[in-house]
Amino acid sequence: MRYISTRGQAPALSFEEVVLTGMASDGGLYVPETVPQLSHEELADMAGCSYAEIAFRVMKPYVGGEIDDDTFRGIVRDAYATFSHDAVVPLNQLDANHYLLELFHGPTLAFKDVALQLLGRLLDHFLAKRGERAVIMGATSGDTGSAAIEGCRHCDNLDIFILHPHERVSEVQRRQMTTVLANNVFNVAIEGNFDDAQAMVKASFADQTFLNGTRLVAVNSINWARIMAQVVYYVASAVALGAPHRKVSFCVPSANFGNVFAGYMAYRMGLPVERFVIATNANDILHRTLADNDFSKQALIATLAPSMDIVVSSNFERLLFEAYQRDGAAVAELLERFQDEPSALAEAPLARLREMFASHSIDDATILEVIREAHHRTQEILDPHTATGYRAAERERGDESVPMITLATAHPAKFAEAVVKAGFPGVPLPPHMDDLLEREERYTVLPAELAAVQRFVAENRR
Repeated sequence: MRYISTRGQAPALSFEEVVLTGMASDGGLYVPETVPQLSHEELADMAGCSYAEIAFRVMKPYVGGEIDDDTFRGIVRDAYATFSHDAVVPLNQLDANHYLLELFHGPTLAFKDVALQLLGRLLDHFLAKRGERAVIMGATSGDTGSAAIEGCRHCDNLDIFILHPHERVSEVQRRQMTTVLANNVFNVAIEGNFDDAQAMVKASFADQTFLNGTRLVAVNSINWARIMAQVVYYVASAVALGAPHRKVSFCVPSANFGNVFAGYMAYRMGLPVERFVIATNANDILHRTLADNDFSKQALIATLAPSMDIVVSSNFERLLFEAYQRDGAAVAELLERFQDEPSALAEAPLARLREMFASHSIDDATILEVIREAHHRTQEILDPHTATGYRAAERERGDESVPMITLATAHPAKFAEAVVKAGFPGVPLPPHMDDLLEREERYTVLPAELAAVQRFVAENRR
């Protein structure tokens, strides 16, 4: 298995190389050169298998034999042994044909654990094999940071630096990062927004000379291994509801688009999917692009669903590469224009996207309304991000005979402020976190200046 850049000008890499590299040298993102296929029989044979076994079978073709089967099975098994539910990602029925896929049973109560518990172990495996150390540098709008820290805190060969927007994440999200006092973990609060933090991470990957030769590794969703791990729960949940013998649909709360793209890859592998519904909050570039062909930046709006407060959807580039029939030059030209002016997709690529994707956007008032409505109808309390999915699934459901699976991306206790605003007394944290608000914190506040951030990383790596 080889991996190629969405912009067509970077060398093809192996799985090991792409995990350790992250972003391509031409500024693009890596995708598989060919998409492995799962036959009808292979999908059917997964019925009744454990999550770890399905994960091994789905991901094995992407690894391309670079980790022997016994070792890879062990890595996968250990990653998902950290989850508090035996099903890892259980399905919860909401009505006759609408289901929640609960992705929040990992150590940090968010869907990012599914990928990052695996990625930390993969990185440590490859670095140990090479006799190398590396620095992880990532930006988070809330959930990626804590999941990355939990996935890497015990890694012998990694130092991890996570940037989050100062005073723009929930208290629980912040404390899940800043109360991890391991000597390889560094939290940085940036005096700016998520896009400022993301831009500094991207700039650091583009020019890594500030580290004097130490490898810089990405753990955000530009890293292909993140996408690969997320493909699994689409397959597992669909098989549990009767695939490949019938189609399913998915509704995905989304901002950076990695989660949706993983679902699209499951579809490309052979999973029978009727449609994907993209749910956004008021930061709705994905919805505007699909609905109105308005591919343009707008000012960031702070919302009750802060993990979706993103202006630029990085992983959308991977889907554009497919929509433009893998024309890297066309993708590069579109994205270069997008940086400076309002843009639009060409007619044929947009038509291809609309065949498979629908979208819906809701504002904060509607998020609160949906949390109340969903509880009245199902007795479930939804976090604000999942609430966007619940409403989008209802509005864009299509054929009601097709099971709709809405991805529940976070435990409601992570966003107690929104739950309280919706009229509930709050949601208790699980027992392993019940003292979180009393734990000691450690983080550094820095200006949104690239030089200051890079100096901090260079001076504090081990």
